[in-house]
Amino acid sequence: MPFALLDRWRAPAPDPRKVAWIGAQDYAHRGLHGSGVPENSRAAFARAIAAGNGIELDVQRSGDGQPVIFHDDTLDRLTSESGPTERRSAAQLGTITLSGTAETIPTLRQVLAQVGGKVPVLIEIKSDRKVRIAALCLAVRRVLEGYTGNHAVMSFDPRVSRWYWRHSPHTVRGLIVSEGEDRALPGKIRRRLSLWHARPDFLAYDVRDLPSRFAAAQRGRGLPVATWTVREPEHDERAAAYADAAIFEIREGDA
Repeated sequence: MPFALLDRWRAPAPDPRKVAWIGAQDYAHRGLHGSGVPENSRAAFARAIAAGNGIELDVQRSGDGQPVIFHDDTLDRLTSESGPTERRSAAQLGTITLSGTAETIPTLRQVLAQVGGKVPVLIEIKSDRKVRIAALCLAVRRVLEGYTGNHAVMSFDPRVSRWYWRHSPHTVRGLIVSEGEDRALPGKIRRRLSLWHARPDFLAYDVRDLPSRFAAAQRGRGLPVATWTVREPEHDERAAAYADAAIFEIREGDA
């Protein structure tokens, strides 16, 4: 009971009308990617739009301060280039091909123009303790200004949601949570402190941690729960039972 009271005070539940769209569909994790279609590419987003799926995507900040769509903080895994993503300008990143295809690294502005409100978008803002949160969040907010399609920002870093609560309260904001091996009392305390600091409108929860008493308590008081990354039949069942939406990847043979 004390935690429930503190949750309502420190992290109030959102107006249901603000977040009703979160649970209205599932979301393709980094777009509908697969063989020949790289993750976080315009081709993957086009496939998701055609299928009527929402889109989950990742944002990094380029060297010239623009939000670009890329998961990693280095180029090595997904391109033939190497080194930190943040050392290249958006224009330079836009010439780098992904995974041996003709797809290149797009900006957030380009992808939102492509989506055009046809499906909702969950924007994961990638962060670590070295990142200047205010600069990154402001860069994303500037791109979102005037965009009328359903969209939300989210991050593992509670500072991101906190920034939007303070500076862009109409933006739907989420806290990404993974309990992992951190389920003892110190981990429970850290999750609560993150919740109170972030003041999110919804949670994006690791499907491997469901069912979760913490997630259920927040969902029960009005915070929608999306769950990631849903890849297996068992994950489908957990998502259906314990979450409002799935952030999924297509399994081999399902495409």
